[in-house]
Amino acid sequence: MRRPFSRAANQIKRMKTIIFFYFLLLPVLLVAQSKSEPYVVVLGVAQDGGYPHTGCLKHCCAAAWDNDSLKRFVVSLAVVDPVESKWWLFEATPDFKQQLQYFHKLTGGKYNYLPAGIFVTHAHMGHYTGLMHLGKEVMSTRYEPVYCMPKMAAFLQSNGPWSQLVNYNNILIRQLVADSPVTLSPSISVVPFIVPHRDEYSETAGFKIVTSVKKYLFIPDINKFELWNRDIIEQVKAVDVALIDATFYDYNDLPNLHHTSVPHPIVVETMEKFGPCDAATRSKIHFIHFNHTNPMLWDESVRAEVHKKGFNYAVQGETL
Repeated sequence: MRRPFSRAANQIKRMKTIIFFYFLLLPVLLVAQSKSEPYVVVLGVAQDGGYPHTGCLKHCCAAAWDNDSLKRFVVSLAVVDPVESKWWLFEATPDFKQQLQYFHKLTGGKYNYLPAGIFVTHAHMGHYTGLMHLGKEVMSTRYEPVYCMPKMAAFLQSNGPWSQLVNYNNILIRQLVADSPVTLSPSISVVPFIVPHRDEYSETAGFKIVTSVKKYLFIPDINKFELWNRDIIEQVKAVDVALIDATFYDYNDLPNLHHTSVPHPIVVETMEKFGPCDAATRSKIHFIHFNHTNPMLWDESVRAEVHKKGFNYAVQGETL
């Protein structure tokens, strides 16, 4: 006759075995789960001119001219839905060609080479000129969706060579409405909104990317936050990750200009603004859109100081 304590011992042994294999398989289960969840990939972090910057032979760019590992593409994101096997590109930069190939390599060729759509914030060279690669001279695409606000749409439709993309059906303009969400897939939607900026040819948009697991704020270009009719702190608190304008670190980036002529929020000012916030709020901020003079691109001590204060910065190639 088996003793009661023997049965209990066997039950404990079986339970330990189950627990062992559970934790052994947990990483596999988590990876399997993550493969089905939407995510964002950073395809570029630099300001419109990229890094190194055209014509710059100063210390900030000198090393990057000779070292490809230091070079950075112009600010851009990929938003990916693994279940739908689709991805969307945010910003058509001058590095468009390299960034399509970069995404293709990062994802092992799992997705279509062309995105399911391209979102454009505004008509400054770093944010839309990559559309030229969709024309007859290069890819000659058919009805590639381009999502943009009304003035940006009118600019593309009315000005060559961009109008040729429309007339030849290389692109299909999908006009956005401020604060009206656009559903991309069952697990991803995008909400465009207007931000103040230099609007010579179009308005300037920011985007809230809402997925089934996280919410992302994307504002690569904006004038001072105080000029926006929304509270940037509340906007950051409402999301999980905030990729926001960090064109200049401080006013030493542009020693020949008076600070009143610099419309962008300055990183040191942004950190001061968010200083009183809790650590969780500060950590949501991932600075992006770095001018070549911004030491966050090339000075590890500056990046360490940003981290020390509880903030993050976007890294090219990282998955958020």
